[in-house]
Amino acid sequence: MTDLHLMIGKLALAAVIGAAIGFERESHGQAAGLRTNILVCVGSCLLMMLSLHMEELHRHLEVGDSVVRLDPGRIASYAIASMGFLGAGAIITGKGSVRGLTTAASLWIVTAMGLAAGAGYILPAVCSMAISLLILYGLRRLKAIFVRDEHTILFLKFDQTDKPLEHIKEILNEYAITIQFINYKIELPSAAVTYRIRLQSKENKPWGKIIRDISKTRGLREIIWEEGQVP
Repeated sequence: MTDLHLMIGKLALAAVIGAAIGFERESHGQAAGLRTNILVCVGSCLLMMLSLHMEELHRHLEVGDSVVRLDPGRIASYAIASMGFLGAGAIITGKGSVRGLTTAASLWIVTAMGLAAGAGYILPAVCSMAISLLILYGLRRLKAIFVRDEHTILFLKFDQTDKPLEHIKEILNEYAITIQFINYKIELPSAAVTYRIRLQSKENKPWGKIIRDISKTRGLREIIWEEGQVP
């Protein structure tokens, strides 16, 4: 009964650890949230317990009389390796950006904490949970202090070719936005011009106000704004 209680306690601890990390991910709208993290942590804990149990089952065999060779860390190592597939599923690649890296990292460390709980490494597992929650909750607030660069693609369509680009450059310079390169296309016979402008700026720029200022340009017919890939 003591062993049974210990096994149930390990699985329960793994569920609590997974729930703590998963709740933070769930509250921020991530697909890999509460249930996913609980299942990953409990599953990794069970795999670690199974790995140790396999060694216990064959411990009585003498080295010279048996060909059985067991490595208690083998199942655990494959659990960490297989987590890469689930982590990859949590990563969403968009236009110019990659989302879900933090969620993938949380699944990876949840696996490690589940393995630690299954091996009876309780205090490090709990400490890792506390550190992870501190990072996930605390550092999110600090992100506002560090303003990152962002890259933007701006498409502007004009119905005439009377050099509206100079006015656009003045507006962008006013907001300290760097123009990296400009491509343009002329439609014949209408002479409509479409500019494709790649921009680099800080992520705290008031894009709503910038677009309103640009929209006042004479002859402008269409504005398309999208994220650009990081060069």
